Amino acid sequence: MRLPSPSFLAIALALATGAASPSLCAAETIRRPPETQAEVLLSFAPVVRKARPAVVNVYASRTDKRPRNPLFDDPVFRRFFGDGGGPRPGGPTAKSLGSGVLVDPSGLVVTNFHVIDGMTDVRIVLADKRELDADIVLRDQRTDLAVLRVKGGGTFPVMELGDSDALEVGDIVLAIGNPFGVGQTVTQGIVSALARTQVGISDYGFFVQTDASINPGNSGGALVDLNGRLAGINSAIFSQSGGSVGIGFAIPVNMVKIIIGAAKGGGSQVRRPWLGASLQAVSKEIADSLGLDRPTGALVTDFESGSPAAKGGLKRGDLITAVDGQAVEDPESVGYRLATKPLGGSAALAFLRNGKSQSATVELMPAPETPPRDPVKVKGKSPFAGATVINLSPAVAEEFSIRGVSEGVVISEIEAGSSAASVNFQRGDIILAVNETKIATTRDLARVAGSNAYYWKMTIARGNDVFTTIIGG
Repeated sequence: MRLPSPSFLAIALALATGAASPSLCAAETIRRPPETQAEVLLSFAPVVRKARPAVVNVYASRTDKRPRNPLFDDPVFRRFFGDGGGPRPGGPTAKSLGSGVLVDPSGLVVTNFHVIDGMTDVRIVLADKRELDADIVLRDQRTDLAVLRVKGGGTFPVMELGDSDALEVGDIVLAIGNPFGVGQTVTQGIVSALARTQVGISDYGFFVQTDASINPGNSGGALVDLNGRLAGINSAIFSQSGGSVGIGFAIPVNMVKIIIGAAKGGGSQVRRPWLGASLQAVSKEIADSLGLDRPTGALVTDFESGSPAAKGGLKRGDLITAVDGQAVEDPESVGYRLATKPLGGSAALAFLRNGKSQSATVELMPAPETPPRDPVKVKGKSPFAGATVINLSPAVAEEFSIRGVSEGVVISEIEAGSSAASVNFQRGDIILAVNETKIATTRDLARVAGSNAYYWKMTIARGNDVFTTIIGG
């Protein structure tokens, strides 16, 4: 790690404490040599010594035993599901490399969802080189976070959790992780931006941006403040080459706290407050039409009957500007502010209606499970065999980040080696119709999939796409 010069650190500390005059900003003053032994010895080493024992390397793997499915002649199907070949039984092992942070003495480790996505076996390596197996106890794709638990018990060093809302642009931070698998590495930089949205990493796009070097393998590692506390979980970089160019993104620790709380409570998924409203970013044209001096806030375009937004009195066209006194710039900011609040109680929304400032109180309640999930594991010889499907409800839509679809059934689990796995269905796929039959409930799909069909015509929604394809029976 390359540290700033001791004179730079001394001057920064002097400026922070008011012990230096403005003339210290002059180039000739900044270049002065260290004047005391204390200035020569300035270092980030005490911060690293406090934080690094709680940072681990994460190695995840999965031996893929899916058989090849020969029914892949439709180019539309291959576009969405791949070529269907896949590894032969006993084929290569998929591997993933990342980092993690110990956040509880019992052995809870926070890492990125994408580090363990699709993996079944996880092993961690502690800073003292001990290697231990771990279980995956919680996966939260919406935040790109996951929680592991070290097997075998014991007491482990933990990292103190900071407050990401207290960070300011210009704060010095350290990134600790395992870049490129070379071993635990520390890099230093500053917070270069806050509340970064539109990054496309997760549903809750609200990131701490840093110029501390972050590279492949750092995912899931710690972004640490100068008190040795966790400020965020390093998640992604902006790069055209694959290497660090000084633009890295970390998930704020205040979001991480919600995931940790859910894991400690024994949950396998995270339930968050539900607004029940569709929000739109404000363009320059919309800002002009509303008489705003700049584009900011989140515009309410629709809401569900009986939702907290509806009960709180929000209407179409309202412009949300703050949540509990914290300004919001866009829909992602609203989602983040609500998602970092515990269920129960309420939140105050400030908004503009017809140019006038107003406020509304919304209940912090989870999305309802209506209709009930009624999970069904499909059997038989159809392409859906081995998939578990559930009914679509507001809660399921929240869990799987479904937008713009209000009917059909959702694939929630896929058995390894099954027909559904071999045709590369994905969790979150929505089955809308099969063989000209509309699929409204899980029982509808089970009945249709149990028939002896010569072919399977399927209409499926995935992400923003809806497509229909046919494969042989």
